[in-house]
Amino acid sequence: MVQVIQANSLLLSDVEARFSLQEIWDSHFFLEWQQDLPEITDAEKQWLDQIKVDFLGLAKSSPHEEITKLFVLAPLLSLAGLARPPFLPVAEQSVEIFLENDDEVIRGKIDLMVLHRRLWAIVIESKRSSLNVLEALPQALLYMMARPLEQKPIFGLMLNGTEFLFVKVQQDSSQYALSRLYSLINPGNDLYEVLGVLRQLRTLVLAT
Repeated sequence: MVQVIQANSLLLSDVEARFSLQEIWDSHFFLEWQQDLPEITDAEKQWLDQIKVDFLGLAKSSPHEEITKLFVLAPLLSLAGLARPPFLPVAEQSVEIFLENDDEVIRGKIDLMVLHRRLWAIVIESKRSSLNVLEALPQALLYMMARPLEQKPIFGLMLNGTEFLFVKVQQDSSQYALSRLYSLINPGNDLYEVLGVLRQLRTLVLAT
């Protein structure tokens, strides 16, 4: 009998075991967030500064994840060029993964994914601001591994409004790695770099 499992009930160790996933600590595996990031204009920095101020004020009330998407994620995707053709944002996409060896079906919904040429360019998983951003990692990895097998990497972004973390998955080798943790609590404004990474990923996806 096939067992149905909800994606949000799985731990990171569960996802790693089911897909034989291995976390890679070699910094060269995930260079995309580290070097040659596009420049951010002064006008964009002013906008990102306002986003930071606004959300840190909202965060005192532990806002719902939909508020995070509205006030933080939406403007970031627009500035990064990921909310217009040839990219197509798709929200609440249902996913069903059948694991033959384990007689299991895993069901869930991707918060948001950005499509390009029928490929998942970026999978975005968000959580309430009161939760650690790593709480989104098991689901993000699960959905990224559910994509049809590709030799090219797939990228993900996890956020809870105050924290942001990028993940890269290489499906054909079952390996993944994380970026550094970006946080609005840090001095300055880490949103500058978050936007830079998103633009970098957009450029890479278009080039491939």
